Amino acid sequence: MAEKLEDLIPKVETLANDLGLEYYPVEFELVPPSFMMEVAVYGLPVRMPHWSFGVRWIYQMVQHRMGHSRIFEVVFPGNPNRAYLVNTNSLEENILVVAHVLGHADFSHNNLTFVRSQEQVGYRIVEQAAAHARRIAEVIEEIGEQRVEQVLDVALALEPHIDTNLPLNRSKYRPLDKRTEPEPEGFRGRYQQLPGEAQPERKTRGAPEPLHIPPHPERDLLWFIATHAPEMEDWERDIFLAVRKEAYYFQPVFNCQIMNEGWASYWHSRLLREADFLSGQIYVDSMKTHSDVVRPYAGEHQVALQVNPYHLGYSLWEHLLENGGLEAAREIRREEDDFGFIRNYFTAELADEMGLFVYSAKKNGEIRVTSSNIHELHEAILQPKFNFGAPRVVVDELKSDGTLILRHEHENDGRGLDLERARHVLEYIDRIWRRPVKLYTIDERGRQINIKPSWEID
Repeated sequence: MAEKLEDLIPKVETLANDLGLEYYPVEFELVPPSFMMEVAVYGLPVRMPHWSFGVRWIYQMVQHRMGHSRIFEVVFPGNPNRAYLVNTNSLEENILVVAHVLGHADFSHNNLTFVRSQEQVGYRIVEQAAAHARRIAEVIEEIGEQRVEQVLDVALALEPHIDTNLPLNRSKYRPLDKRTEPEPEGFRGRYQQLPGEAQPERKTRGAPEPLHIPPHPERDLLWFIATHAPEMEDWERDIFLAVRKEAYYFQPVFNCQIMNEGWASYWHSRLLREADFLSGQIYVDSMKTHSDVVRPYAGEHQVALQVNPYHLGYSLWEHLLENGGLEAAREIRREEDDFGFIRNYFTAELADEMGLFVYSAKKNGEIRVTSSNIHELHEAILQPKFNFGAPRVVVDELKSDGTLILRHEHENDGRGLDLERARHVLEYIDRIWRRPVKLYTIDERGRQINIKPSWEID
C-alpha cells in the first residue's frame, strides 16, 4: 500500500519528541505553487496591500523560471506554528520538509531572540497581519487608495529602522526631575550601603532642565514618527505601528537565518536517518533532496560565490555537535543569533575546509580573492545582516519649531548611504512629518553634508 504524507507526519512528530525536540503544535497545509509564491513574497499569507510586493513577486517569478529559486516550504513561528508545503512536491520532498519544519519549530520555541519577539508581538502573527490588512482595506474605502499608499510608502521604506533592544510597547520619553540626584544603582549603590559607610548628603539643584528630544540618538524611526509627528492622523499612526509590529516579528527570522536553517537541516537529516518507518526508497530519495539543499554550490558552479545559509549553518552545527555534544549545541541554539554564532564558532579551519573566502568582482566579470582572514570573512558574511541590511539612521534632534534632524551613524554603520535612495526616503518622510526634515551624513572626504529633498536642490 502506498504511503501517504498525512499518515507519516504524526510518526515523524513522535520521533522528534522522542529525540527531545520541543515546539508548539505545527499546523501543516498543502498549497498550490502560486499560493506559496505569494506567501514567500508577502512574507505572510495575508498582508497589507502595496505595490512593492508586486515588484518582489516579479523578481521571485523570474528567479523561479530561471531555475535559481525553488520554494519547498514556508513556516511561521508561533503558537501554533503554521507550515505551508507545496502540493506538487513529491512525497519524498515533503516528508523531508516536514522534518525540516520541526527543526525550525524547535529552534523558534527555544531561541531567546525568537522567544523575546514572540512574547512581545504575540504568538499569532498570521491572524494579526490579516487584521492589519482588513483595517487598511477599511481605511482605503474611507480615505482613498492614493493617500493610503503614500503612507505605506513611508512606513515600508522605514521598516528596517526599528530598535528591538527596546520593548515593542514603549512609553513616551519621561523627563527626569533633576532637582534631586537619583539614588545610585548597581555596585555604587550597594557599596554605599556597606556597614560603616556614611550616607552621602543628597545634593539639590534648581528647576528641572528642559528635556532634549530625543534624550539619546533614537534608532526606532517608525516609533518616533508615530509618536511625535506633529500632524499625523490616527489612521496614519495605525499603519506605522502595524508595519513596526510586523518588523519586530521578522527581526529574529532575519538575524538567525544561518543558525535556524542549519539547525533545521541537521534535524531533518537526523530524523530521516532514524525514521525506521520510512521505506528505503523514500529515505534515499529524501536524502537526495537533502544533498541539494545543503550543498555549497549553485547549480553546476564549482565555486561558492555566495554563502548558502543551509550549507554554512548545517556544517557549523555538525562540527559543534561532533565536538561538544547535543546539550552544548542546544545551549548555543538558545543564546546566540547569527552574529554570535559566526564570530564565536566559525573558525579559520572550518572556513578552509568549506573553501570560503572574501572576494571582489570587477565589472568585466573577473573574480579575485581579496582575503582569507577569518575576521574579515566573518564581517563579509554578517555585514548584510546589520540593521536588516539598511544603513543606520537615527533621530538626532526634534527642534522647537518641529524640524526633524536625522543623522547617519557612519562611524559604526560600516556602509555608506545610497544618496539617491536616501533622498527618496527623505521625501517620503516629509509627507508624514509635514515640517522640515534634514538628514546629515558624510561625503567620501569625510565632510558633513546635508541631504536635501529634490525640490530643495538648486
